[in-house]
Amino acid sequence: MQTVIPVPIPQNAYKVVLAAGGLRQIGAIFQDAALVSPNLGKKILIVSNPKIWKHYGEAALSALQAAGFDVACCILPAGERYKTLRSIEKIFDSALAHRLERSSTMVALGGGVIGDMTGFAAASWLRGIAVVQIPTTLLAMVDASIGGKTGVNHPQGKNLIGAFHQPRLVLIDPETLDTLPTREFRAGMAEVIKYGVIWDPDLFEQLEDFSRIDQRRSFSMELLMEMLRRSCQAKVDVVSQDEKEAGLRAILNYGHTIGHAIESLTHYRTFNHGEGVGLGMMAVGHIAAQLGLWSQDCCDRQYRLIRKVGLPVQLPTDFETDAVLEMLTADKKVKAGRVRFIMPHNIGMVKITDEVPNDAILAALREMQAA
Repeated sequence: MQTVIPVPIPQNAYKVVLAAGGLRQIGAIFQDAALVSPNLGKKILIVSNPKIWKHYGEAALSALQAAGFDVACCILPAGERYKTLRSIEKIFDSALAHRLERSSTMVALGGGVIGDMTGFAAASWLRGIAVVQIPTTLLAMVDASIGGKTGVNHPQGKNLIGAFHQPRLVLIDPETLDTLPTREFRAGMAEVIKYGVIWDPDLFEQLEDFSRIDQRRSFSMELLMEMLRRSCQAKVDVVSQDEKEAGLRAILNYGHTIGHAIESLTHYRTFNHGEGVGLGMMAVGHIAAQLGLWSQDCCDRQYRLIRKVGLPVQLPTDFETDAVLEMLTADKKVKAGRVRFIMPHNIGMVKITDEVPNDAILAALREMQAA
């Protein structure tokens, strides 16, 4: 079972390959000129973390070596708090030890943190070498691995240091989700819901119709592949029209502006990224309803779907809502001193605005504390 989604970005076109069992065929896929062009160099550095490497590292390593690639690995600690320049230095150390050349390739085997860091390291090493994304979390499959955004966090904000660097290939093997913890699966579902709100109302309705969507075993492989395909296609449709976020691509940040602030203010320990996005979507949903931008019915439908996934819908009672406003001013989506928000107008339609009153933001956050 394989699906290929072209990403027709001028000068940087590539393909997203969805293939059950694809990780075991990684060597052949890397050598397939129809999927990867121009050919990848022989030297490869796999970047991963101990949890992912335990499950899939040896399989990837063996398959690539069997195909004639010269492979080394760099294992980094797992977790958002390690998404720093210090971790990038460790990747550089491994690249130097393995003598990576301009024809070489870095491979990100893991979730969004590994993907972002590996992409940034590849963008920087020798002024840019190839990177292949092999996401192993649902969140990374439908979002982080596609579109070329790379980077690390700064103590004052998430993803403030980074670069656009498109991958040469994205290989998604849904079988890797079998070992994904339920909490991480639910985090990925936040991004799937996002695509329903911003782009694909049919996907949103399909999720509403499913009896359960809060764990991997709720989905047959056929339904999982369909959900992945629709989510990835939505991301591709947007980024292929706006590679570097000059306009349309900003809608992919739906829920992220406030979500990033929530993650940062809780020190990346209380909520993971998907949970932060879910809370951020709830917040802007409340704000949009307050401002009359969308109906209360749409707001309630989004809330029910987020809750159906099993994502948190409440902020801690001691959460400092006022601190969110200060955090937002440091967000990279600020333009001319004004924070840009992606505001929903209907299921399947959002618009970009910088006219969101602070009191509406605070009211929405405080409502979520009292939920």
